[in-house]
Amino acid sequence: MPAETNTVIHTGGGMLTGRNAVVYGGGGMIGGAVARAFAREGARVHLVGRTAATLEAAAARIRAAGGAAETAVFDALDARAVDEHADAVAASFGSLDVSFNVIAHGDVQGTPLAEMSLEDFERPVVTAVRTTFLTARAAARHMTRQRSGVILLFGGYGPPAPRLGGLQVAFGALESLRGALACELGPYGVRVVTLQTGGIPETLPEGFEGREAITGAIEGRTVLGRAATLEDVGNAAAFAASDLARTITGSAINITCGAIPG
Repeated sequence: MPAETNTVIHTGGGMLTGRNAVVYGGGGMIGGAVARAFAREGARVHLVGRTAATLEAAAARIRAAGGAAETAVFDALDARAVDEHADAVAASFGSLDVSFNVIAHGDVQGTPLAEMSLEDFERPVVTAVRTTFLTARAAARHMTRQRSGVILLFGGYGPPAPRLGGLQVAFGALESLRGALACELGPYGVRVVTLQTGGIPETLPEGFEGREAITGAIEGRTVLGRAATLEDVGNAAAFAASDLARTITGSAINITCGAIPG
């Protein structure tokens, strides 16, 4: 995995200058990368997660590069906590402009469906739908009043693949939810977009058994011969959240490097 570096934040001219972006799972690798991209483009990022140490580390990187970051420790499956935090962001900072949810879904992979327990199968489906609904609902209540805002989902949906447990079922459910949100919120100027990836090898831990084989499989499915990086995901998210993508809603931005036809 490449060494982490701080990206210098250029204030005043970014695509997201003056906006408030909430990133649920902001202490993780994907959430952190997206938060850094948002901050680089001028947004104040609000990092949410269950572990204070990882959130503070992510926030420190953003601040060190000249960006603005806030943290909040709570579970994004807790309806009351989600609502109260969204209300606080809007009240304290004037708006809630971007919502991005990338918390862990607790999926189990590698076990055939015929051998999987119901609990392991349904966990990612229930978790993904519940947290996405709660965070999107909290954001929508403010965005509809503002007549603007962007709700970003992550993962997308590709061709069926074996031994992914409930993961693809969860993604399919989120795509259905995305469509419903987009058509209901569109008249208020609120967009809903999925970032669709085909897997990000950087997120696999060093020393993880099979890491090289999984990376090869991900890259082997692409047209470009490489997979999206964390930086790629951040850049795509910043674009999707900006006015440059003002015509995109109810659909996915395909960053699979051609692994999944557009």
